[in-house]
Amino acid sequence: MASIPLPSTAARYPSVRTPVRVGALTLPHRIVMGSMHLNRETGDPAALAAFYAERARGGAALIITGGAAVSRVGAGGVGYGIIAEPAHATPWRTVVDAVHDAGGRIALQLFHAGRYASPAAFGLTPVAPSAVYSRFSDATPEALDDAGIAATIDDFARAGRIAVELGFDGVEIMSSEGYLLNQFASPVTNRRDDTWGGDAARRRAFPVAVTRAVRDAVGAAPVIVRMSGADLVEGSSTPDEVDALAVAFVQAGADAIDVGVGWHEARVPTVQSMVPHGAFTPVAGRIRAALASASAAGGLAGAVPVIASNRINTLEQAERVLAAGEADIVSMARPFLADPHIVAASFAGREASVTLCIGCNEACIDRSLGVEPVSCMVNPRAGREIGFPLVAASRPSSRRVAVVGAGPAGMEAARAAAFAGARVTLFDEAPEIGGQFLLAGAVPGKGDFALVARSFAHLLDETGVEVRLGHAAGLEEVAGFDHVIVATGVVPRRVELPGVERALDYAQAFADVSRVGERVAVIGAGGIAVDLAHLLVEDGASDFLVEHGLRAGTLPPPRRQITIMRRHGPIGAGMGVTTRWAAVQAIRRRGVRTLTGVEYRAVEPGGVRITVDGAEELVGADTVIVAAGQTPRAGLAAELAARGIPHSVVGGARNTAGLNAVAAFEEGLRAGDAAARTAR
Repeated sequence: MASIPLPSTAARYPSVRTPVRVGALTLPHRIVMGSMHLNRETGDPAALAAFYAERARGGAALIITGGAAVSRVGAGGVGYGIIAEPAHATPWRTVVDAVHDAGGRIALQLFHAGRYASPAAFGLTPVAPSAVYSRFSDATPEALDDAGIAATIDDFARAGRIAVELGFDGVEIMSSEGYLLNQFASPVTNRRDDTWGGDAARRRAFPVAVTRAVRDAVGAAPVIVRMSGADLVEGSSTPDEVDALAVAFVQAGADAIDVGVGWHEARVPTVQSMVPHGAFTPVAGRIRAALASASAAGGLAGAVPVIASNRINTLEQAERVLAAGEADIVSMARPFLADPHIVAASFAGREASVTLCIGCNEACIDRSLGVEPVSCMVNPRAGREIGFPLVAASRPSSRRVAVVGAGPAGMEAARAAAFAGARVTLFDEAPEIGGQFLLAGAVPGKGDFALVARSFAHLLDETGVEVRLGHAAGLEEVAGFDHVIVATGVVPRRVELPGVERALDYAQAFADVSRVGERVAVIGAGGIAVDLAHLLVEDGASDFLVEHGLRAGTLPPPRRQITIMRRHGPIGAGMGVTTRWAAVQAIRRRGVRTLTGVEYRAVEPGGVRITVDGAEELVGADTVIVAAGQTPRAGLAAELAARGIPHSVVGGARNTAGLNAVAAFEEGLRAGDAAARTAR
């Protein structure tokens, strides 16, 4: 989506600001917070309530919870609550009350993972329409018989009744992302030939029966169905079959259709940073048109709202989607992790200070697939609202905190200290804040990383942080502060190799790609090397939709011939689980050669001499780049320690072993908050 100028604050977002009805519920505007499993649903109810209440105060018109399993066999993992069990259901009252007290509205998502269920959760074999192996759960499910299908329909209905009794304002039925109802609708996973499968109409029968049962169970409460608009799996439902299912959902009593895209098994990225903003909104637009057509033909009593989602992370984007008629409502999930006040801040004209979701997935989706509680890389307060309250900022302290280094750890430390009431000065030798995020922002699809750095600059200015750029802060400059946080980051690691002086390091290559020739050899193949290869092979010439066969067209030839290599370990090691496969797939599709098991011999004028698989080879290159890790910049920390000056060290300046941006931001949060609150 191309950026367009926005009018004055009062006139902004006219489509977003228009109220909309979802069944009996009127929403004050058209931005809802989409469902996210948090791995916090079975933990402290007060913490979960604080998480959702802050998003309600931040302006979400409706919050849809993470999936609540309708039965044990339907649980996606050990962190899923079972809504039919009192031990899991009762704590939701605390959440509902907190959201209502904050002026918000909240709907419970009714969830069954089907063949994606984790056998480890309760020791149960997953169930599905057919016994089709799932590499996602690494299990072959049992095919449900008629009695099992009837019981599962009853499970959904009972879950809906419980939700209403608990005070939820509505429910959403999960029928997307390859979960149970979606499995019944797809010929890939439904191989039955009976009432519940055999052709498209019979494959629709189970998800429609579930919707009808929930509709009857919840009375007047709104029923939303989240359905897959495009499975992105070869041989799955056609667009016509999906559109017919949407119509059938509405005929069965759905008050809104929430359109998801892609299965966990799909090889088309849908949630990663490389996915263009709003790439899949035309799918929602197609379903909206199908519902309008059915309504006009008399097949429906009336059209219902269609909700678009996936990689929409600003209200500006949402406004364009709504104004174009592709949807009636826009769902943002991860953007509410990154900034719980995204709506309120944008409505107030403070868009420049909104912390954007960057689509990294590392602290959210990646964690949701395991057992670690979900948070957010760029907002590590997410899920920790009780432990890091913002109210202290209204009682500023006299403590003066210096933060040296304005990369991820330093930016967050400055923000956290300011939010906790300290008077903060942030130093960096660069001309702008952001550190490694500015490098990442040059990578195709990662422009939001640089925008986050810019939003931090605005936010720090709003919170009164003094920012001093363009020179390295020395010991004497910071010695008078009550506490110093050293966030001076890293430098590229040097490697000992004959001729390596001929090579660039990765920072030099990122800073000036014009220095890089047409044939490139990269020593190292971790996350930084993969990102660098992506930048150099594309150099601005990429088309995501064409690359993945979602639009006709021809990709331009690769900009450079690139080889990345490493001694051992997988290509892209250290990248997040849901990002690594997509990033490595992207560079390989563009012709990047990837080598492991390499023994380096020397950097020569013609490239890098290596041994791989027992054979010696010269990897020809005009430019050799070293991207083989980092070492800390910790000189200031040692000087502070020698003088006995109170300080803490965070991020790469502390340790580069296993370092990633998630850890850097979280260390910054904890250090900044502690520095501000000490001896208050």
